[in-house]
Amino acid sequence: MERAQLERLLGGGDDPSLAALSALRAGASYVVWDGTTSSESLAKIYGRRLRHTLRRGIETSGLARAVHCLDLYGRPVRLGQIKTADGSWIFMLFVDEDGRSLVACTGVRQAQPGPARPNDC
Repeated sequence: MERAQLERLLGGGDDPSLAALSALRAGASYVVWDGTTSSESLAKIYGRRLRHTLRRGIETSGLARAVHCLDLYGRPVRLGQIKTADGSWIFMLFVDEDGRSLVACTGVRQAQPGPARPNDC
């Protein structure tokens, strides 16, 4: 998928989409994979991820909404990913089969590596 097309898809206005669009315009890397996956199975997978992030206190953007949208969508989706230039956020994109519309977008803050620990050996 061309960058310009992806930018158009992300212009929907919800917070995670706008953050992903901003990251993309700031030089983030991205990929939209070929092939599709069942939106219902992704709703289950990302529902588990939602529970995990809540338990661990991991910051997310739009994850609950993405799970809801995937659950309601009921058709196959293509997956995409945008990784911010500094690696602090990863956005997952769920695009309709033809790549014409965005079904959902969610972001998760990536853990920052802690200080190096000396080897005990």
